[in-house]
Amino acid sequence: MDLTEVNRQIETRQGELLDLVARLVAFETPAPPARNTREAQNFVADFLRPLGFDIDQWALYENDDIVVGTKAGDPTCQSLIINGHMDVAALNPDEKWTFSPFEAVVHDGRVIGRGVSDMKGSLAAALFALKILHDQNIALPGKILFESVIGEEVGEAGTKSTIDHGYTADFALVTDSSDLEIRGQGGVITGWVTIKSDKTYHDGLRREMIHAGGGLRAASAIEKMAKLIIGLQELERDWAINKTYPGFPAGTNTINPAVVEGGRNAAFIADEARLWITVHFYPNETYQSVTSEVESFVTRLAQADPWLRDHLPTFEWGGSSMIEDRGEIFPSLEVDEKHAAVQTLLDAHLGAFGEKTKLSVSTSVTDGGWFSDAHIPAAIYGPGDLRNAHAVDESISVARLVQYSKSLAQFIVAWTHTKKE
Repeated sequence: MDLTEVNRQIETRQGELLDLVARLVAFETPAPPARNTREAQNFVADFLRPLGFDIDQWALYENDDIVVGTKAGDPTCQSLIINGHMDVAALNPDEKWTFSPFEAVVHDGRVIGRGVSDMKGSLAAALFALKILHDQNIALPGKILFESVIGEEVGEAGTKSTIDHGYTADFALVTDSSDLEIRGQGGVITGWVTIKSDKTYHDGLRREMIHAGGGLRAASAIEKMAKLIIGLQELERDWAINKTYPGFPAGTNTINPAVVEGGRNAAFIADEARLWITVHFYPNETYQSVTSEVESFVTRLAQADPWLRDHLPTFEWGGSSMIEDRGEIFPSLEVDEKHAAVQTLLDAHLGAFGEKTKLSVSTSVTDGGWFSDAHIPAAIYGPGDLRNAHAVDESISVARLVQYSKSLAQFIVAWTHTKKE
């Protein structure tokens, strides 16, 4: 289909795109603290309704809503999810911004403002592409779902909630930061390893616990946790040597002992210790498989210790929110280069930018992995980049946003016109 006029409209009406970016940036939606997106999500819902979308909106948390707009289509044509998150990275009080972070400013050909790179710029570009296609009466035969979710910055899995609500499609395009490359990602899961004694001892008994002839078989849970931390380093090194994935530097699959908690006070032998770990894994692995591997290794290590074998560590993995329960899961995403939607997206990018993009893997994580976890083919493709995401004076090129909107318009039209086999 000839989209010359669509491209011309996107170019000549780019002021509307920039106004849309500014409107989204003006909604102060940092996470943490979160619980601040409802007004922004109402705006998205109101924007989509005149374009023919039916709106489903629900609260994942108080004042944090998810919006899914659905434009019905021919079930014989390919369907599409366009996905992005409304929350943005938190601000520190001592950050020195050139302009107010929630007032988008165009300066030297770039838009500056919190979230323009990650990822309100791409949300605006996607909404703008849909509006231009609607205004030009371009038929979109396949069903389209536009998902504006929350909680991505703090592991609250807003995208998982859309899947749990039954929303699916033949392909999902996650418009998060990818520097215009088509990306998959590794995964991340956090977990708590806990060692707990069944008895509590006074600090004055330590000599009897650790010296010859003391006669008291007991231990400090903190000291035993140190043994497990050293053991996890051995597992981490083994992974670095024996596991690889194209595009990732060897050893990217790390096990980070991030936080240790334990003990009551200085008058007690520590009867409990908790280790908060962050585990990174490759796109061809699942969080279920890597957590099983960690548990098996740590349990075997504990079974070789005279005290730990009777006080085996317990494990608690993931969580629904870094804010609510101090845990998160970001499943991995492996992109199928041969998938028809990926090839269509490659063509759309070439048509808009006049040069090829490439398939790669992200060193960060997004909600995209939840689509893979639900067996929905997906890819990450957005104009933002990690150098600007979360940064002071976060910015994105105006020209890049305009061309990205053209690329999305071409992809949406081409994919929704594709007949299912």
